Amino acid sequence: EQFKSFPMVPTDYPLIVAGVEISLSFGISYWDGAIIAAAECLGATTLYTEDLSHGQHYGSVQAVNPFVTVTPDNVHEATSSPYG
Repeated sequence: EQFKSFPMVPTDYPLIVAGVEISLSFGISYWDGAIIAAAECLGATTLYTEDLSHGQHYGSVQAVNPFVTVTPDNVHEATSSPYG
C-alpha cells in the first residue's frame, strides 16, 4: 500500500523507445537510459546514482553520485594543510 504514494512511470512503448534513444546518444546501457527516460517523464532534474558519470547531464537530467567527495577548487580552500 505504501508504494501507491510514490510517483511511477509505466514501462510502455514510448518509455522503451526513449530509453533506447538515450542509451545510443550517450553510450550507456539501455537500463540506465530507461531510468533517465523515466526521470524525465516525472520532471526530475537530478538522478542520484553510482552508475553514471557524476555531474554529467543526460538531457534534462543530471547524474549525481552522492558518494563522491568534494575536493577544493584550489589549494587555498583546503581545510587541512600540512603547511599550516
